[in-house]
Amino acid sequence: MKNFGAGLIGAFVVMVVLTLSAFTVDEREYAIVFRLGEIVSVKKTPGLYFKMPLVENVRYFDKRILTLNWDEPDRFITSEKKNVLVDSFVKWRIIDPAKYYVSVKGDEVQAERRLSQTVNDGLRAEFGKRTIQDVVSGERSEIMEILRQRADKDSRQIGVQILDVRLRRVDLPKEVSESVYQRMDAERKSVANELRSQGSAAAEKIRADADRQREVIVAEAFREAQKIKG
Repeated sequence: MKNFGAGLIGAFVVMVVLTLSAFTVDEREYAIVFRLGEIVSVKKTPGLYFKMPLVENVRYFDKRILTLNWDEPDRFITSEKKNVLVDSFVKWRIIDPAKYYVSVKGDEVQAERRLSQTVNDGLRAEFGKRTIQDVVSGERSEIMEILRQRADKDSRQIGVQILDVRLRRVDLPKEVSESVYQRMDAERKSVANELRSQGSAAAEKIRADADRQREVIVAEAFREAQKIKG
C-alpha cells in the first residue's frame, strides 16, 4: 500500500511538472521563452515544447499580417504649398520576435506608433516634391512603392516587415478644392471663349470665300451673256 501510495504521489507530481512545463505554439503565432526575464529561446514553428517550470515563462506574439489604420486622414503639403488630405493604411507583420520584443517590449501599440511616424515622414517628403495633380492621379503607385521600401527598411530595426503601404484616398481640403475648381472653371471658360473666337473667324472666312465665289460666278455669267448677244 505504501508503495502504491508513493506511486500515485509520484505520478501526480510528474503530471503537475509536465503541465507546468509543456506549452504549444500554433501556426498563427511565435513564442519566446524567458528565464528570469532574459530571452533563452524563440519558437517560430508550430509544435509542442517544454520549459522549466517556475523558472521560465512564455510570451506569444502574432505571426499573422496586421493592419495599421489612421482614425482620420492626415494633412500634407505639396510642392505648390497646397494642402491635401491623405487616407492610408499599412500591412505589416512580425518577422523577428526577439528583436521586436527588445525594441518595443512586444507592445503592438508602440510598434504601430513607430511605423506611423515612419510612414508619415515618408508621405511628407514625397508629397513635398510633387504637385496636386501628381499626387491625386499620376504618381500614386510610385509614391506607395517608395513609401513601402522606406518604411520596410526602418521597420526591420524592430523586427517588422512592411508588406504594403496603400493610399486609399487623396482629397483636397474644402478651401483648396474651391480655389482649384475656380481655377479649372476659369481655364475651361478661357478655352471655350478661344474656341468660339476661332469658330467665328472660321465662319467669317467661309462667308468671305462664298462671296468671292459668287462674284466670280456672276462675272463669268455676264461675260457669257455678252458673247451670246454678239
